[in-house]
Amino acid sequence: MNIVVDSGNTYAKIGWFSGDNLLRYQTMLGFSDLIQLIKSELPERIMYSSVSRSTAEFVEALEENLPVYNLTGETPVPIRKDYETPQTLGADRVAAAVGANWMFPDSDVLVIDMGTCITYDLVDREGVFQGGLISPGVRMRFNALHTFTKRLPLFDPESNPQFIGKSTKQAMQSGVMNGMLAEIEGIIERYRNKMPDLRVVVCGGDIPFFESSLKPPIFAVPELVLIGLNRILTYNVALQ
Repeated sequence: MNIVVDSGNTYAKIGWFSGDNLLRYQTMLGFSDLIQLIKSELPERIMYSSVSRSTAEFVEALEENLPVYNLTGETPVPIRKDYETPQTLGADRVAAAVGANWMFPDSDVLVIDMGTCITYDLVDREGVFQGGLISPGVRMRFNALHTFTKRLPLFDPESNPQFIGKSTKQAMQSGVMNGMLAEIEGIIERYRNKMPDLRVVVCGGDIPFFESSLKPPIFAVPELVLIGLNRILTYNVALQ
């Protein structure tokens, strides 16, 4: 059994894999809970990807003699990168791209990750990561409206707000949520004009706000980053 860890600034996700099969996964874990969870069922090896804690800190806290692989810009991956600054390319973007390429080989795939930022990344049918777009995520947009004005309050996102807002709250909800939906649909359309057979895969914590509104065919894969991390782990084990 393999374990893969995707650790963000606040919380971590963990996935348990047998070969290529995702057995289960868990999200919203603090660091201490993550460590205890791994200790309760030790795997053969671990792939660790984090933007907040170093691999050394993770290994020290684990206190177990296990092979721990760290995903960095230098880690071999089963896709090629056509990116001018690979050292700045986020590990989560790479992992999601690897996962999408494994799910849809020989296809052009647009990966949309709806997290703190929303990222759009293209992996072409030749297995080449071509890059993409980064724009503010849902909560970042609400925070910006609140922070950079004197009178607009801070609201939480809501699914399917009415288009024409009849109050300040409704207008802000419509502007952020419907504006972001229009952005997503517009970018997908521009890609599909060039690649009619394009596959679109969405992941990230804000999927539930938009999944029912996006025009099919769209593949929602919440565990896509974990799938990609496991593929990268398997790839590196095979290289040894």
